[in-house]
Amino acid sequence: MFRSSSQRHATESFARKVAKTSNKKQPPSFRAPSSSRRYERAAAQMDHQTQSSPRTQTSPTITSAIITICIGREQRLFAAHEDVLGHSPYLSMLCQSQFYESNKRIDLPDEEPEVFSSVLEYLYKGDYYPRLEYDKRRQNWQLEDGTNPERQSTVESTVFMDGVGVVVLKDTVIYCTAEKYGLPELQRLALRKQGLQSGIQCSTILTSARYAYMNTPDNDSKLRAHYLALIIRSRHTFKRSGTMQMEMEAGGKLFFDLFVALSNHMDDMSESKRTPLH
Repeated sequence: MFRSSSQRHATESFARKVAKTSNKKQPPSFRAPSSSRRYERAAAQMDHQTQSSPRTQTSPTITSAIITICIGREQRLFAAHEDVLGHSPYLSMLCQSQFYESNKRIDLPDEEPEVFSSVLEYLYKGDYYPRLEYDKRRQNWQLEDGTNPERQSTVESTVFMDGVGVVVLKDTVIYCTAEKYGLPELQRLALRKQGLQSGIQCSTILTSARYAYMNTPDNDSKLRAHYLALIIRSRHTFKRSGTMQMEMEAGGKLFFDLFVALSNHMDDMSESKRTPLH
């Protein structure tokens, strides 16, 4: 059902282009009071909030009922404790609807099993694979197995969304699912992990950005800002992308926001050049 892949390419990969530009001192990307700059600040704030380790794991009570969850079109079955599912307002509401049923079962045909498995892992353990690890020597956070070449290929960064027929970054889908389930800490964690991914193709970035716009509210100032900033920083790569041309011709709110953000970015660059140095 899934056709996941790490989407890693050497040389001309999108993420390597990002890595080169991120090492340079960047002028402000978005100009106040535009919504684009507000998005960028919010994304930076979220990134700062996720510098700490994930939340502690949840231990279910002995008397907690076991709920069967049926996921996706293939009806893959999961089992979870009711009090663990109760950490999500959305899942808690579904559990309550089964209060008088002897065989408690929740059907979620529109969800992807691989994504729900990660959400369930988070509810129990406070994180999901690949987990965040702190490198004391480098003093930064990284993904589990991220520095091990032998195991890097096992870290699946994308998931094939059977419902829409496209490949999307898994952390983006988890972020959107966490929005639906009322799990803001999981949203922060998913966004942080996505920022640590590398070697992602332009086409995957664009399909993921469109998916994010389709599955987040208009007032989302974090995941959408992440994609706007990502595309602007690597605009020289994207302007050579045939997928970018097709996506722009298809249109949508994503590309209007991108136009506004890019215009403000260029204005900021012009203003910085006119500002005398002291």
